[in-house]
Amino acid sequence: QVQLVESGGRLVQAGGSLRLSCAASGRTLVLLDMGWFRQAPGKEREFVATITWSGGRTNYADSVQGRFTISRDDAKNTVFLQMNSLKPEDTAVYYCAAGRSGTYKWWGQGTQVTVSS
Repeated sequence: QVQLVESGGRLVQAGGSLRLSCAASGRTLVLLDMGWFRQAPGKEREFVATITWSGGRTNYADSVQGRFTISRDDAKNTVFLQMNSLKPEDTAVYYCAAGRSGTYKWWGQGTQVTVSS
C-alpha cells in the first residue's frame, strides 16, 4: 500500500511559478512510475506529466511541455512538479499517482492550484 500526500498548491499570478511535492509513505517509490494529473472545474481529470521508476524517461502533456518539469528523489520518497510560466488555464486540482506500466494504482487527495490573470 502507498499513501501519497500532495502539497505546494496555492493562489499565484499568471507568469509565476510553483513547485508541488508528493510525499509517499507505506512503501518505497523505487520501482514505481510516478505521475501528475489535474482536474479543472467541470472537466475530466487529465494527464500532466509522468516519470519512470528509473527516472530515465519523462513525458509531458503538450499543454505543459517546456513549462513544467517532473522529478523524483527516491531517497526522500518524494516526487516534484516544478511549474513555471503559469497560465490561468493551469488552474486545477493537481493529483499525484503511483503505479507501473502506465497503470496508476495509488492516488493522493490533490492540491489546489489557482492561477489568477
